[in-house]
Amino acid sequence: MRGSAGQGASDAARRLAGTTRPGEARRGRGATANPDGRFEATRRESFDDGWETEAPVPLRTVVTAEHARTIISRNTSPDISFDRSINPYRGCEHGCVYCFARPNHAYVGLSPGLDFETRLFHKPEAAKLLTAELSAPGYRPATIALGTATDPYQPIEREHRLTRGVLEVLARFRHPVGIVTKSNLVVRDLDLLTDLARDDLVKVAVSVTTLDPDLARRLEPRAPHPKKRLEAIERLSAAGIPVMVIAAPVIPSLNDHEIEAILTAARERGAREANHVLLRLPLELDALVDDWFAEHYLGRRAHVMSLVRQARGGRAYDAEYGRRMVGAGPYADLIVRRMRLARRRLGYPEERLKLRTDLFARSTVQLSLF
Repeated sequence: MRGSAGQGASDAARRLAGTTRPGEARRGRGATANPDGRFEATRRESFDDGWETEAPVPLRTVVTAEHARTIISRNTSPDISFDRSINPYRGCEHGCVYCFARPNHAYVGLSPGLDFETRLFHKPEAAKLLTAELSAPGYRPATIALGTATDPYQPIEREHRLTRGVLEVLARFRHPVGIVTKSNLVVRDLDLLTDLARDDLVKVAVSVTTLDPDLARRLEPRAPHPKKRLEAIERLSAAGIPVMVIAAPVIPSLNDHEIEAILTAARERGAREANHVLLRLPLELDALVDDWFAEHYLGRRAHVMSLVRQARGGRAYDAEYGRRMVGAGPYADLIVRRMRLARRRLGYPEERLKLRTDLFARSTVQLSLF
């Protein structure tokens, strides 16, 4: 496996050649480079010609309105528990270098690297579109997953409040929703979440990647401190809102030793469910993560990538349903067993909470408009 890992590293380096940005310009950002999207007909490459004398200009976040025609996305994936989702934002300022959604930025002609965390899009008609889609005569309720690709409580939510608007619509319709976030901003909406929780209409999943603040700052530079996420779990749980902790992603030889500590800390604060996701490196992501390791943890780079490939059938990523989330092989199986034993030892319930769909009230909402 050492040979294939080394070859993968050299391939990754070639793909990012000329796209790495100076450290001063990307301070507070996760990705080290900004490679062109895979659909672009041309490739850009920067180089030092000796004439650059001015200090690099820091990258700033630019937010653009995206006028979508629909807000609910559908999927038929057999290995996830939901068939519909909402993402009020495209791109994510948290800057998590490992984010599996980064390659999606190529669909709008942007880079999965630094563009993903600095060139953001918001969908201002999200609440209006959702109202129309839930009001359609043929609509049948099932849990909507909120924030499956990008975090619905990323920093720009403070200003745009699209996630809150979506939750207000779901509360009026008495529609079930599952939220995935790594931000303590979620507690801002305790009023709506508490209302939904009374009728078993909401579950919040909080992602805790590590308890180490230094590692968190490198991996996910603009995401809330791990302590803040644990505090959010505690406040949500105290308010009667069911919380799942997600140890994600599990990165071999970097944070995998923290699994039991994360589950313990979350359980002590009231989490009732726990899950994990093994590091996923689809498309451009393997080169971006490889380059990140070269900058931050060069000594671990080859070993980490070797273990990733061992769990992914010798490749950087295996998209096969049933394996893409947890991997396969000895290392992946060990992580699954450790999760199972930790949940049992800490008293996490075996049965997952199921949200209700029988309270959906389309007719009541429609009549209230007149």
